[in-house]
Amino acid sequence: MKPFDYVRPATVTEAVAAAAQPGAVYLAAGTNLLDLMKGGVSRPDRLVDVTHLEGLDGIERLADGGLRIGALVSNADLAHDADFARAYPAVAEALLSGASAQLRNAATVGGNLLQRTRCAYFYDTASRCNKREAGSGCDARGGENRTHAVLGWSENCIATHPSDFCVPLVALDAVVEIEGRDGRREIALDELHRLPGDTPGRESALEPGDLIVAVRLPPAAREFAAHARYLKVRKRTSYAFAVVSAAAALRIENGRIAEARLALGGVAAKPWRARAAEDVLKSVAPTADAFQEAAWRALTDAKPSGDNAFKIELARRIVVRALTLAAAGTPARLPALPASPFASTSGAIHA
Repeated sequence: MKPFDYVRPATVTEAVAAAAQPGAVYLAAGTNLLDLMKGGVSRPDRLVDVTHLEGLDGIERLADGGLRIGALVSNADLAHDADFARAYPAVAEALLSGASAQLRNAATVGGNLLQRTRCAYFYDTASRCNKREAGSGCDARGGENRTHAVLGWSENCIATHPSDFCVPLVALDAVVEIEGRDGRREIALDELHRLPGDTPGRESALEPGDLIVAVRLPPAAREFAAHARYLKVRKRTSYAFAVVSAAAALRIENGRIAEARLALGGVAAKPWRARAAEDVLKSVAPTADAFQEAAWRALTDAKPSGDNAFKIELARRIVVRALTLAAAGTPARLPALPASPFASTSGAIHA
């Protein structure tokens, strides 16, 4: 591992100033960063430790009915918060489907949003990767790429974003609060992550020194609590990233879908909001035919980036199943195998 400086600022303002310097990165739990450093993929000159900063580790119910989640809240603490799980069941289910219990206990909300792709060629420093070295090429294009992107990819990069948590957050119009050199601002989570285009090394809208301080869910997100699910297909039921996933949330009134939210994971370099599919579902009955049409609309622009054409059909089927599960109603208990197609309805009480 490359030698680095370690900085422990006392305030958010000091942290931003320290991290704005070239070669600096933030350190929270480090569940992704330290692996990258050990493998020589990430070689920072300075770690800016933010784990002790005040005001970043709380879950706050807002007066308008929304929710503000501090960036240092752990994935486990958020998922197991009973009020949170009742109000945002698909988000809790997504959190509990990711990694292992030990990692969820350590990993933070802010770090989850910014975790790096798990593309094997990105992790292998002997392989060409435009994310690591601009202009070097993308060995994934001609390599083992069955789990790579089918939406939004470019010739420069076909990697996917690995977060489960981000998928239902994008569907529910979550907002990210950012502290930067010019003060605080906010951005829709759907706009935080960038598609690769010609610059795959630029993965987010963050500028040097920018620190995510909170994630906020708007009041309207609670309106989907009765019909919201997250479904994830992976190579094994536990401790694996999604091959394809989907978050589906419906607001059903008088037997019809008043509003639908749908997002996919494992298909692109960012959580993929399927707005065209949402439009198809508005004001229609929650039927199998409607869900099939929505699935086709969600994947209209999909195309293989290699040996992964199967992912397009798989994604369509996962969309249909996630919508079907959501229409049936959020279960009174989180499934014992959260987000798994093999899950029963018995599990942890959240109602």
